[in-house]
Amino acid sequence: MAIPVVLDVDTGVDDACALLLAALHPALDLRAVTCVGGNAAVDAVVANTLTVLDAADRPDVPVARGADRPLLEEPVDARHVHGQDGMGDLDWPKSERQPDPRHAVELLRDMLLEAAEGDVDRRITLIPLAPLTNISLLLRTYPSAAKGIREIVFMGGGAEVGNATASAEFNVFHDPEAAAVVLDASAELDIQVTMYGLDVFYAPRVGQETARMLSAPGGRDAADLAGRLIAFQCERFGTVDATIGDAGAVCAVLEPAGVRRERLPVRVELAGTWSRGRTIVDRRDWSAGLHHDPHGQARSTIDVCLEVDAQRYATLWLDTVGGGMR
Repeated sequence: MAIPVVLDVDTGVDDACALLLAALHPALDLRAVTCVGGNAAVDAVVANTLTVLDAADRPDVPVARGADRPLLEEPVDARHVHGQDGMGDLDWPKSERQPDPRHAVELLRDMLLEAAEGDVDRRITLIPLAPLTNISLLLRTYPSAAKGIREIVFMGGGAEVGNATASAEFNVFHDPEAAAVVLDASAELDIQVTMYGLDVFYAPRVGQETARMLSAPGGRDAADLAGRLIAFQCERFGTVDATIGDAGAVCAVLEPAGVRRERLPVRVELAGTWSRGRTIVDRRDWSAGLHHDPHGQARSTIDVCLEVDAQRYATLWLDTVGGGMR
């Protein structure tokens, strides 16, 4: 039985790679996509998301507009990474489809409450690939919706590295309060959480030559778009290959054995001058006890991805979006 999933995105070149995988893989039942401001402004995110789903021939998947800014921070974007339109400035035909009239949080509420009334195996895996603003609002406004969640697998944070700053990964840095709320609420509501962070994010990669082969037939289809997304990254960063990025979190749902995880306490730094937005992953040996640490152990203990079988996930992505091309 296909795994029911909902993606929460800020599309985004790497979000687009993830959307293609989730929309096309037969083992996933993509129920909806919710959008939040992040890599681009939320209206651009909605437009980009609809465009990707059109390329994947998935007009059946509802798309909802969510939060346009973080809970407290002023919004920033990552157009320097993703292009002026947020998705590689590919001049790709825009979708004519309209988003769902519901706010993203309302769509999530409705789907999760419905899932909570059915069989356990029909509960929904949430895959947030963006700042966690929508998910934080959902869990605090409609905590009963948590009964419809199978697990949350989010792309964000890192145990060892940052990118938005030396300490913080972009999604968490963009709305650290939201990330802290999600971790806290998940501990309260007994939600299983996996963090697919920067420790593994960059490793699954696709080469520039493979990207050209994906796009060579043209057709404005999923393979063509996938190739162009990889080629854009290679050109922007002057590299011979590029990461599939957020798509790795979707791979972790499809093939969880492809990552090595450790169950660790995690909290979000909200006040540090140099470290605001950092995910503090506690990897200490606690055999000596907690009594010397004035902060104690973090309330939230989650699965943290620390190593990935990069070739396995790159191949999984290529097999899905390119029909087995490597």
